[in-house]
Amino acid sequence: MTRVALVGLGEVGRVFVEDLRAQGVTDLAAWDTAFADADSKASRNARELGLAPASSAAEAVAGADLVVSAVTAMNCVGAASSVLDGIAPGAWFFDLNSSSPGHKQEASRLVDGAGGRYVEAALMSPIGPRRLASPFILGGPHAVDFGALAPGMGLAEVRVGAGEVGVAAATKLCRSVVVKGLEALLSESLLAARHYGVDKDVVMSLSNILPEADWGAIAGYFMSRSLQHGGRRAEEMEEAAATVAEAGVTPWMASATVERQRWAAQFGDVLPQDTTPALVDAIRVAAGLFEEGDG
Repeated sequence: MTRVALVGLGEVGRVFVEDLRAQGVTDLAAWDTAFADADSKASRNARELGLAPASSAAEAVAGADLVVSAVTAMNCVGAASSVLDGIAPGAWFFDLNSSSPGHKQEASRLVDGAGGRYVEAALMSPIGPRRLASPFILGGPHAVDFGALAPGMGLAEVRVGAGEVGVAAATKLCRSVVVKGLEALLSESLLAARHYGVDKDVVMSLSNILPEADWGAIAGYFMSRSLQHGGRRAEEMEEAAATVAEAGVTPWMASATVERQRWAAQFGDVLPQDTTPALVDAIRVAAGLFEEGDG
């Protein structure tokens, strides 16, 4: 790859810039709707990475061999639409967004219709620990060809899935019902358990039915992720709920998780905390739930 454009310069976009540079890619461009705010995370990332923000998505992708779309879940189709006037014939469009199969299919039609090559990508773990070596499932008619190139970009753990766009998204979002739902369940359980002074017993009891582990630490990690990324997770779970509904299943659990994740997002300022009980107490204080004698 000689030129790469990022549409979206949040956490994932930043990892791509840093790791692609480590692979020798020096011609990088970026566009993010948040560039309009000089204090946004995207603007800060651009400054810290030494990237001059493009004036539009079409400008950012002009001449790019690879376009990486890493926006929030609800903006998957909008991101695809934004590049249509600039995407080069044959350019790869790597769609990482946690969006429903229907939205992925719509984005694919737009990109392929404009002469690009749309590749669906489902990131199956947090990006932080393994960065570009994280596990990805690729999908769509161009996935096999892109998969052959992926290791040269540092994408060492890609698996080519179905040739139909939307299958990788379904895999990701059905998994999210469990993972993001578990975050919501642990948060709700421990916020209440702390009130009754039974949080330690609740956590200890989890190993009676689940694999033995440090469930206190796991609960703290999951709750912290909700506090840090609850807004983004709520969007993803709205897409998960749509995915479940498209299968003819009423998305009661996914829809409830949307609300808990969105609620958690307002308390990100309480981080960091040294222990899970301290984290639970900090949330309860911030939410006005703490009463004298609690904990």
